[in-house]
Amino acid sequence: MKVHHLLTILFSFAIIMAVSSCGSTEDGNGNGENEFDTHGQAGVVDDVSKMNILQIAISSPDHTTLVAGVKAAELENVLVNPGPLTVFAPNNAAFDKLPEGALDDLLKPENKNKLGKIITSHAAPGTFTGNLLKDGSKIYLATGQYVDVVVKDGETFVNGSKILGTVDASNGVVHVIEDVWLF
Repeated sequence: MKVHHLLTILFSFAIIMAVSSCGSTEDGNGNGENEFDTHGQAGVVDDVSKMNILQIAISSPDHTTLVAGVKAAELENVLVNPGPLTVFAPNNAAFDKLPEGALDDLLKPENKNKLGKIITSHAAPGTFTGNLLKDGSKIYLATGQYVDVVVKDGETFVNGSKILGTVDASNGVVHVIEDVWLF
């Protein structure tokens, strides 16, 4: 087995374990008033370093729906782990394309696992930028799927979604996309 493939498998396992071990968003008094889980890495305040993936999402007015989903699925600590991690971040307009009522249904507590899988399917272990996003390549996602990369007329598409913009993070990279992937 190639070292790169083994590392990919190990990193994917680490992401899955982190997802399954995320804690509650309670504030210690049992009332869950904090915006994010402050018991893990997501609670670390650092106004000096380069922003991590979660901080980038929180600071983006175009990703409020994604942030609400991350919170509902309790994935905050996954997005602040050291990485590297590539996140294909659907913007608010992408979530607006979902069938009426689908998002409200996903945000219900009883659908936390389903929502978590959908959000996690937008992440890939490693940092995929530049020549790693070349036409015809495939990217392995944290949930086990492979997605195709197509470069057409100077624009890059992953799993059929156009990359609208890219932001480097301290723990990887965020590619803004125009669709929500439902596998």
